[in-house]
Amino acid sequence: MEDLRGLWVTRLLLYRGLGVICLVAFLVALNQFRPLLGERGLLPVPILVKQVRFVQTPSLFYLFPRDAAFTTAAWLGILLSCLVITGVSERFGTLVSVCVWAAIYILYLSFVNVGQTFYGFGWESILLEACFFAMFLGASDVVPSRIPIWIFRWLLFRIMFGAGLIKLRGDPCWRDLTCLDYHYETQPMPNPLSWYFHLAPQWVNKGGVLFNHFSELIVPFFYFLPQPFAGGAGLITILFQLSIIASGNLSWLNWLTLFLAFSTIDGKFLSAVIALPTPPMHTPGRLFEGFHIAIAVLVAALSVPVVLNMLSARQIMNLNFNPLHLVGTYGAFGSITRPRYEVVVEGTDEPVITSGTRWREYEFKGKPGDVNRMPPQIAPYHLRLDWLMWFAAMSSYQDYPWFVNFVGKLLQNDAATLSLLRTNPFPQRPPRYVRALLYEYHFTSLEERKRTGAWWKRTLTRYYFPAVSLDTPGFRQILQEEGWLAAQ
Repeated sequence: MEDLRGLWVTRLLLYRGLGVICLVAFLVALNQFRPLLGERGLLPVPILVKQVRFVQTPSLFYLFPRDAAFTTAAWLGILLSCLVITGVSERFGTLVSVCVWAAIYILYLSFVNVGQTFYGFGWESILLEACFFAMFLGASDVVPSRIPIWIFRWLLFRIMFGAGLIKLRGDPCWRDLTCLDYHYETQPMPNPLSWYFHLAPQWVNKGGVLFNHFSELIVPFFYFLPQPFAGGAGLITILFQLSIIASGNLSWLNWLTLFLAFSTIDGKFLSAVIALPTPPMHTPGRLFEGFHIAIAVLVAALSVPVVLNMLSARQIMNLNFNPLHLVGTYGAFGSITRPRYEVVVEGTDEPVITSGTRWREYEFKGKPGDVNRMPPQIAPYHLRLDWLMWFAAMSSYQDYPWFVNFVGKLLQNDAATLSLLRTNPFPQRPPRYVRALLYEYHFTSLEERKRTGAWWKRTLTRYYFPAVSLDTPGFRQILQEEGWLAAQ
């Protein structure tokens, strides 16, 4: 019983950590869901729910796909997350705690399942899994059970080991230890330290890749061993995640994984460095214990295709096997891009385009644009449009239908869309024309930085999207057919 009582620390750390990530996730939904996916968003949810059945993507927003519902759900999620962070949700017993976590799970599932490409990231499913399993941890006055703690460790294992396997089977740079020579510069959204990491000696970067393989392919097996091995593996995982956090902006993926690593740390492990008094707790009822057994059986059954996927030479990264996002398979950076491409969007208010037309650039909040601007620190906050712009730069706008609507919104100075950007170069009236260019970006060298003060250097590659106005016939017709511009 003493070992089980020591798990109260584990539960406390998991609850608080998950609560913080949930708070960030719902803040992102509050600020970005409406301009991206609202009634007049880039990919409107009201259109989606008419085309896709509820059983395919269950969501509360099938009942009321309106901006008011999106905003209300986000605020409710923020409130519930605060109840978790402050511990209020645990003070009123297990039933209240279960209901709070169930509500958080259902609310966020509703956002993710209608979020389309803007919510198509692996960490959305990881967060949903964690919130679902948190329902079974119990309130602070109940002795914790090993079963949900081990389920969290299994989730952590799938994240880490899946990421390690996809790397070994993917880009050869993971095998020749050169991936970090490119990663810091070409990752989705560099942060203020990425430039410094990029300039590190090659032996440091090779050592970083080796530490990556050790952390993802060997350490995860120690999660299931007795203490102090499990706790030691958890600390290594936390250190590994902190190193990634320091070098880039990967949304809340690394913060969430770090918090999940708390599942390996308990009172027995911490007793070597600090004496923690055990709070009064009572044994859970048989009904709650029965739920633990049932959820263990469910997770075991749902894990079969996950294990088969990890063992397969054709391993798929970030795959959900059910619309509830439970027990999926995960992975990250199976391939590393070499040159970095960025889509630079520009506008002009001149009535006629000539060789001397002055174009003004739109600045995004996180992704590189102005070469003199220091890469910002964004994570764990998630800039969804900026991330999609990183993906869009690897292909063409035809593969990203929302981009056409995005250009149309800029031509109308749409306030909601402009809220997603750092600057609007046309504050008084909309631009007459908007276009997009594709640039190749590279970090400056130490000498170039000293001489120019620039963080980046860039070279024009090609036109990404032609210059259009709201009067451009083909462009206007597309906007009208999609309902993004009223016919006149």
